[in-house]
Amino acid sequence: VQLVESGGGLVQPGGSLRLSCVASGFTFSRHPMRWYRQTPGKERELVAAISNNGESTHYVTSVKGRFTISRDNAKNMTFLQMDSLKPEDTGVYYCKPLALAAPWGQGTEVTVSS
Repeated sequence: VQLVESGGGLVQPGGSLRLSCVASGFTFSRHPMRWYRQTPGKERELVAAISNNGESTHYVTSVKGRFTISRDNAKNMTFLQMDSLKPEDTGVYYCKPLALAAPWGQGTEVTVSS
């Protein structure tokens, strides 16, 4: 199992980023996917989740209305569109499948700062 996240960077408050995750080594379409983020000194937290067919999504309260999770099962990819970014969104973002023992990827770093 391999997960490769990309798309992070430095953005000003109010800006947008689109994170991507390419998955391999398992049957992607069978597994719900999640995006997590980790900030220094804090536990890794679940940010968003999507069902295996993409019809159901879930967001942590702090990102509702600003983040959108999606997936493309044909490409084994999941995405996190992040709009109206705030400094507290800063962190390293990871994707991970649900119900599968998978190692964490390297993550992609997001810094929201003026």
